[in-house]
Amino acid sequence: MNPHTERMSRVDTAWLRMDNDVNLMMIVGVWLMQPGIAYEALCERVTSKLLKYERFRQKVVQDAMGPSWVPDEDFDVHRHVVHEKLVRKRAQSEREALQARAGELASTPLDHAHPLWQFHLIDRYEGGSAMIARIHHCIGDGIALTSVMMSITDGGIDPPKRKARDADAANEGDWLSDVVVKPLTDLTIKAIGMYGGGVAKSIEVLANPQQPLFGSLDMARTGYQVISDVAALALMPDDSPTRLKGKPVGKKVVAWGEPMPLDQVKAIGKALNCSINDVLLACVAGAIGHYLHDRGDDPTGKEIRAMVPVNLRPLEHAWQLGNRFGLAPLTLPIGIENPIERVYAVRARMNELKGSYQPLLAFAVLAVAGLLIKPMQDALLGLFAKKTTAVMTNVPGPAKLLKFCGSTLRQTMFWVPASGDVGVGVSILSYGGGVQFGLITDKHLCPDPQKIIDRFEPEFEKLLWVTLMLPWGEAA
Repeated sequence: MNPHTERMSRVDTAWLRMDNDVNLMMIVGVWLMQPGIAYEALCERVTSKLLKYERFRQKVVQDAMGPSWVPDEDFDVHRHVVHEKLVRKRAQSEREALQARAGELASTPLDHAHPLWQFHLIDRYEGGSAMIARIHHCIGDGIALTSVMMSITDGGIDPPKRKARDADAANEGDWLSDVVVKPLTDLTIKAIGMYGGGVAKSIEVLANPQQPLFGSLDMARTGYQVISDVAALALMPDDSPTRLKGKPVGKKVVAWGEPMPLDQVKAIGKALNCSINDVLLACVAGAIGHYLHDRGDDPTGKEIRAMVPVNLRPLEHAWQLGNRFGLAPLTLPIGIENPIERVYAVRARMNELKGSYQPLLAFAVLAVAGLLIKPMQDALLGLFAKKTTAVMTNVPGPAKLLKFCGSTLRQTMFWVPASGDVGVGVSILSYGGGVQFGLITDKHLCPDPQKIIDRFEPEFEKLLWVTLMLPWGEAA
């Protein structure tokens, strides 16, 4: 094997092979900058900062043992940083044109003959510049890629220099110990049938492509638990039938809204004794419910399930890239009209997930899926697609506005990919003192996601007004 070749992890392999005809595993993001930046300045910044991460110079090469990361000897930064003009149709606003272009790019595969990422710079967008970024999920998860993108801004911190491979393996064990073993109480460990270091050893084996998959009593216990929990998830009823669930056609539509003040969200959460996430997810549930109602559907009493990523590594290790997250099924009460009642319903469902083994299970399932032939992997992951309507993620960004190539990064948004036949992705991002929602949908299932986005702010305002009407000095 080439000394510069690195075997792809099992979990990243699963994400690589998850591309299908209707869903591509790309994380797509948009940066809006004021004033505009020059194309060559962007190329220089990518060369001097982004390419310090080896992964962005590497392509994926398949062999009989699976995929590997291999340096692209034909790497050309101008192939990955594309300069283009925004084409507007008649009566189309600049934002609508940019959203249409982002949707097109979200539906267009990356070139697997070269590293799996691309930036598209658009001049003269709303008096500045816009950049659409596309990065394949096998390179990293949302937390990791947010860390990378922040590092290329003005004053961003370069990644630490990589240590020897044996030290990297030790670091792999460290994050597993920090985020898997330490948070689990003795009671939880006994409940899932693993003892001592068994949790860390088992998940580490799943994550590490160099280790054999079976061979210890702890692994046997883990395998039994995984099989049991997969069966439990398989027996979960299919999600509520709505117009948002069905067979996608593979044409993506994206939308985003203006940021809402994060301080107001925090104030509502404090007044209601809820988390910021509880408040935001209640707004998501209300917006989707009212969207369905406006289209003649009755959401009363209905709930839909969203798969929520759960970070499984310390944030200071995000620069190491790769995928280190599990998934937990969250039920959104779209049929509850009362905004306060909806917040508490969301809080109750979130509390049910705390301490759950399901995120670790999902990580394990993805690791096992990375070992299977693609048809078997698709069948396994398709099982979960039937149980959910959406993928939803919430990523914290910097509290202050950043600079990029001397310009102000005034707004940023990203969209998560969905697997199988899931056709809806909800993104929540806090940045610069605000929090905003993004939505990516399949054109067949939801041709007008902006209609849902436009409902978020009214739902938040209803919650704000009701909270202000509560008796002063009394706990909600």
